[in-house]
Amino acid sequence: MIEHMFATELPGEFDRLSDEQLHDGFVEGRREIAVLQARSVRHLAEIIARRSYEPAGYLSAVAFVCDRTGMGRHAAAELVRLATALDGMPETAAAFAEGDLDLTRVRHLVRTREANPDAFRRMETTIVTQAAQLSLRDLRIFLDLWRQNAAPEVVHEEVESQRERRRLSISPTFEGMVRLDADLDRESGAIVAAAIGALAEPGNLAPDDDRTAPQRRADALVDMCRDHLDHGDTPVSGGEKPHITVVVDLETLEGRAGRKCEIDEAGVITPEAIRRLACDASIVRAVMSGESEVLDMGRRTRVVTPAQRRALELRDGGCVIDGCTAPARWTDVHHIVHWADGGVTALINLVLLCRRHHTMVHEGKIEIRPP
Repeated sequence: MIEHMFATELPGEFDRLSDEQLHDGFVEGRREIAVLQARSVRHLAEIIARRSYEPAGYLSAVAFVCDRTGMGRHAAAELVRLATALDGMPETAAAFAEGDLDLTRVRHLVRTREANPDAFRRMETTIVTQAAQLSLRDLRIFLDLWRQNAAPEVVHEEVESQRERRRLSISPTFEGMVRLDADLDRESGAIVAAAIGALAEPGNLAPDDDRTAPQRRADALVDMCRDHLDHGDTPVSGGEKPHITVVVDLETLEGRAGRKCEIDEAGVITPEAIRRLACDASIVRAVMSGESEVLDMGRRTRVVTPAQRRALELRDGGCVIDGCTAPARWTDVHHIVHWADGGVTALINLVLLCRRHHTMVHEGKIEIRPP
């Protein structure tokens, strides 16, 4: 029978503890958790060695762990791998049993050993000492450097494997969002993180910017993609650069009750978003007969000319909202009085706004008055 290691706290007992006692209690609790995890892993190692899961009706140790704990198959396989490996890692197992190493650090050491078991055995005492002392971030760096020196061929194969497993999926969700899901190799991930971080850096934000860090990163990704479409050397397809297509009827654009309000790949969007996108876009007039028959298709024309855009960049310099530091390159052209409402497309009725403030204007959160 396993003895419980956690003392039962009495009601109000925490109130009588000093800050230092609370800190020590937290750290000791984490150590006790590691000790219990080590004991559980040792039990699993013995189960694997005896193959006692077979008489119990299981085809594998993984199946046993999944059924008895509710773990997913991947997590169960990782635990079986760790329990098996610790038989050949005496120093690591001892430190784990004493609570000097937690389960996360032990997993990193198991992965490190697999690169070169002989070299790890010779250096295990030193590696375990470092693992107990270093922060998790520094430990990863230490172990990566050790693996590069002890098993360069293995590391090279891992890098190539990571590169082959790179992927990016973009799909609409049932909630009307668009989900991006990606796995990148370490080098590519660092490039993407650096680019997004440069735009989402808190030090560059306007005083009124109350976005969360994840929201800032999402906006930064969109801004980079939009900038590339507007200014980058993108491939031409069908005689024009890549673009998004918005389908809207005149009633919706004028703020009345219309029926068409769609954007390709994402589906239906709000009339406010449509009017924001239409502030500075290329417009194609289509005269329809009923729902599907096109009677006449006009030529594509830009609402704001390139010359007007250059003049606005010289005049405004960037987003015109006080305190906003977004440069002209990252802004939209906004009609103070929308052209669908009769506003003129002239410099006196145009200003530059960053995407965030442009959205807020069309949502009625910020007001920009005509001069």
